[in-house]
Amino acid sequence: MEMPRNSFGLLHLLLGFLFLFVSSYATSDSVYDNFLQCLTNHSIPSDQASSIVYAQTNPSFPNVLQSYIRNQRFNTSSTPKPLIIVTPTDESQVSAAIICSRNIGIQPRIRSGGHDYDGLSYVSDVPFFILDLFNLRSIDVNINDETAWVQAGATMGELYYRISEKSKVHGFPGGVCPTLGVGGHLSGGGYGNMLRKYGLSVDHIVDARIVNVNGSILDRKSMGEDLFWAISGGGGASFGVILSYKIKLVKVPEIVTVFRVERTLAQSATNIVYKWQHITDKIDNDLFMRLLLQPITAKSDDGSAKADESSKTVRVSFISLFLGDANRLISVMDKDFPELGLKKEDCIEMSWIESVLYWANFDNGTSANVLLNRTLGSVGYLKRKSDYVRNPISKNDLEGLWKKLIELGKPGMVFNSYGGRMSEIPASETPFPHRAGNIFKIQYSVGWTEEGDEADQKYLNLIRELYSYMTPFVSNSPRAAFLNYRDVDIGINHNGKDSFQEGKVYGDKYFLNNFQRLVIVKTAVDPENFFQYEQSIPTLPKDD
Repeated sequence: MEMPRNSFGLLHLLLGFLFLFVSSYATSDSVYDNFLQCLTNHSIPSDQASSIVYAQTNPSFPNVLQSYIRNQRFNTSSTPKPLIIVTPTDESQVSAAIICSRNIGIQPRIRSGGHDYDGLSYVSDVPFFILDLFNLRSIDVNINDETAWVQAGATMGELYYRISEKSKVHGFPGGVCPTLGVGGHLSGGGYGNMLRKYGLSVDHIVDARIVNVNGSILDRKSMGEDLFWAISGGGGASFGVILSYKIKLVKVPEIVTVFRVERTLAQSATNIVYKWQHITDKIDNDLFMRLLLQPITAKSDDGSAKADESSKTVRVSFISLFLGDANRLISVMDKDFPELGLKKEDCIEMSWIESVLYWANFDNGTSANVLLNRTLGSVGYLKRKSDYVRNPISKNDLEGLWKKLIELGKPGMVFNSYGGRMSEIPASETPFPHRAGNIFKIQYSVGWTEEGDEADQKYLNLIRELYSYMTPFVSNSPRAAFLNYRDVDIGINHNGKDSFQEGKVYGDKYFLNNFQRLVIVKTAVDPENFFQYEQSIPTLPKDD
């Protein structure tokens, strides 16, 4: 019996898929075997080596891979997978892993917490393996000299908890999400709700340990000040593998105050946001105010959502941390920002560690032990983008923005206060350059639950349209961006002959005038550009 012609085509296609599937596993097993042999050749006992390296055929491989994926966009069947995952438990294993990856010729993707918004710490289009640092998470807090050594795989929540165990009057200025990995967060800047008082996380790094391209383990003294500068805000993965940072703790009062109040357009949100822009970078340095802007449907008197288009509005949530008590906060607000109408009953006094929980959206009274949970919450599909605002947006333009948010329906925005200490630190002090002259930073945000490429494209188009709409109101030449709000839309590097020019496109946006110095450091410490990825720092162009 003759088989129909289209059945031959289908059979051919299925065989092709099967070949690719089997080839992937075969390649993974081959790399796995070679990697294990190489590790043992570099003084890693074979039983240790086999316990920290996962091939794709290992039943635990999917779980290890997915445990620190924080964006479902990069957790699909079509997402490129690592050939192996290496999960070192000590520094010598990291060193050996880098030597072996160079010997075998596969690229590392270095993951500490998995919060890279565009997945660059665990996805690549070239053959790669994940160097997953979650086992390297020791934290040694020394209250006597107000410092702490923190390994790269620790989370910010774990760090905050360990500080609070030792002291009620010490803290650290870092991100509000407790599952952020220390390595990526600090190496990219480290932004949090104490920046107006204390600046960024990188402004409090006093030492570091890194594995360089040769597999050597270096501290600040042995790496030199140029490399130390580069990994304190320039992104660590371009220069090596961050093992740990030594940080300087900061003082916090025994009592801090938080509030969250909401205003809609009908409640004068336009006038309030307009005034906020004029005071937020100048108000008392102990006060940080974040604005969350969301399109919503207004509620009827009975609490149900209205059906007509006229019920669409924008809600602005003012979320704050004040390093002091409620009475002094009210005094500050009455003097400089009476338009918000903050009342004493809006304010909640608490300890600093309780404010960490509050900002992470835990219920009041939740035990601080929850900060030790490394896998909080469900993971959805998301996209983020960033901007910097240097001049206040007019009331007319704010009203235009509200209309755009309502039209798009899904994306939201976060305005984050600048000024204070941020305006005092020179732009060249660390690779992070966005200091004086910025009133606030914008984060654009969209999330969704629908699966598939069509849904991805729909929501990516929405946030890109909002970003495009904001062009006249934000920084320009270049349009600045924040490295830790990873955004491949602003440029990627193919790491070929045009690497420098491609890198300059996004590098100038992330680092402004600091980009060139980062390139010089990169060229000195990794001249062959081994540590490369889609937005890494390139080396200087070579003479033809």
